[in-house]
Amino acid sequence: MDLVARFAAALPRMLADIVELVDCESPSSDAAALARSAESVARLGERLLGRAPDSFVIGGIPHLRWHWPSGTGRRVLLLTHHDTVWPVGSLAAHPCGTDGGVLRGPGCFDMKTGIAMALHAVAGLADPAGVTLLVTGDEEVGSPTSRELIEREARACSAVLVLEGAAVGGRLKWARKGVSRYDLVVHGRAAHAGLEPESGVNATVELARQVLAVEMLGDPGLGTTVTPTVAEAGTSANTVPARGRFAVDVRAATPDEQQRVDLAMKALAPALPGASVEVRGGPNRPPMTTGSTRGLFERARILAAELGLGDIEAASVGGGSDGNFTAGLGIPTLDGLGAVGGGAHSEQEHVLLDHVPPRTALLAALIRDQQ
Repeated sequence: MDLVARFAAALPRMLADIVELVDCESPSSDAAALARSAESVARLGERLLGRAPDSFVIGGIPHLRWHWPSGTGRRVLLLTHHDTVWPVGSLAAHPCGTDGGVLRGPGCFDMKTGIAMALHAVAGLADPAGVTLLVTGDEEVGSPTSRELIEREARACSAVLVLEGAAVGGRLKWARKGVSRYDLVVHGRAAHAGLEPESGVNATVELARQVLAVEMLGDPGLGTTVTPTVAEAGTSANTVPARGRFAVDVRAATPDEQQRVDLAMKALAPALPGASVEVRGGPNRPPMTTGSTRGLFERARILAAELGLGDIEAASVGGGSDGNFTAGLGIPTLDGLGAVGGGAHSEQEHVLLDHVPPRTALLAALIRDQQ
C-alpha cells in the first residue's frame, strides 16, 4: 500500500485523535489548561509512538520532545505547538465537529491537526532514527520560554519541517515576514481637567501624536507594516492623563527593514514640552526568506509528484511562526506542512479532511528524504 492510501485508510483514527486534541482547550495564557493539553498530547504520542516524551516545563509552560538518535549524523526537526488563542470555554459556543468533510473547532487548523499529522507520520516510519518532534506551549505569544529550546534542537539538525497550517489553496510557506513587538509608554503630568488643565501635560494628546508618528514608519512598497494596536490612557474623565501606552505590531520581509524600524522606534522623541516617551520591546522573530527554504521546497515538489499529488506551490505570508527562528539560524526550513483549511483565530477556523491523508503522506516522505 502506498503512503497516500495508507494514511487515507487511517483517516478515521486520525480524525478521532485530532478531535481529542481540540477538545482539550489550551490557551497560551492559562498554565493549568496548558498542563492538561500537554498531558493529552503526551498520551496520544505514547499510544502512537510507543514511548513517552521528554517534558520541559520552562517558566511554567510545558513543552514536549520525542527524539530518536541518528547513526548517520543527519537529523530532522518537526516543529509543532499545542497552545491556541482560544480561551477555556470556547468549545461551548464552537464545539468541535465535522460537516460534509470539514472539521471545525477552536485550534483545529492552528494547529492541533498539525500535531496529529506529525505523530502519525513518525509512527508510520519504518525507522524514526534522526527524527526529533517538538511540541511547544507558547508559540501564539511569541515563544518566550521555548525559543532557546527550539534553537538548541534546530542547531543539531539539517532540516526543519513546520506543521503550521498551509497557505491559501494548500500552498506551502517558504517566506514569512519578521515580527517585532513594542510597547510605547508616554508620561505626562496630571491636573484637574476643569480647574487648571494648563498645569498638566496631557498623556492622551502625546499618545495620539506618537501613534501618528509610528504609523508613518511603515513602507507599503517593501511590505513593511507598522500597526498601532491596543491603547489606553488616563484614570478619570475629569483628570488630565498622566500616563498612556499603546502596543505596536511590526512585520518586515527583510532583516534590514526590521532593523530600520527598530532604530526609528527607539529614536522616538516626545512632541509635548514636559512629556517623555519610553519604548519597550523589539524584534521577536527574524524574517524567513526563500534562501533558507528553497531547497526543501524543491524536494517537496519532487516528492509530491512521486506521490501522485500533482504540483504544489509556495507562498510568502505576513504571519510569523517558530520556523522564523530556525530559518534565522540558516537551517533549511519549510513551513505550512500542516492542515489545509483556513480561518485561523476566528469563528471560521476549519480543516478540509480530504487533504489530511495526502499532506501526511508528503510529510512522511519529506522526513524519510531528510533522515
